[in-house]
Amino acid sequence: MTMTNRPLPGVAAVLALLTAAMAPAPVAAQHVRVAGLTLAKPWTRATAGKVGAGFVAITNAGTSPDRLLSATSPAANKVEIHTMTMDGGIMRMRPLPDGIAVPAGGTTSLAPGGNHLMLIGLKAPLVEGTLVPLTLNFATAGPVKVALKVAAAGAMAPAPGDQQAK
Repeated sequence: MTMTNRPLPGVAAVLALLTAAMAPAPVAAQHVRVAGLTLAKPWTRATAGKVGAGFVAITNAGTSPDRLLSATSPAANKVEIHTMTMDGGIMRMRPLPDGIAVPAGGTTSLAPGGNHLMLIGLKAPLVEGTLVPLTLNFATAGPVKVALKVAAAGAMAPAPGDQQAK
């Protein structure tokens, strides 16, 4: 019997599946839990321009407060934490350079019409149904990776069924 260096049938397929299963992937359409924080329903809207907004609910089940300090995304030149207020019928947005508090036992919501993430200098338009990788940097929990699911332009909430816990 002659020995060869050919792989056994199916070995290449099994190795490919194992490699794919072990590769890191952005977390999308789910709740992310880390260091007492739960990040639920990360989403954004489809865009045509160079600016987008990101939304997520952050619940702190811990006994100590945390703080969302900053965020980054390879999809944008920069990401800022913003607040939005109405002033004499005019919508005004301004950055929150010190971030935003996530109280112990409470929830901080980044949502349309209020506090949100601004994705500035988008490298490409955000397309409905795709994912946008995002890293949120917390004072205590540290960096947390999520992926924003892109909903329709003008959406006021994530698409139904997209945000199920895994």
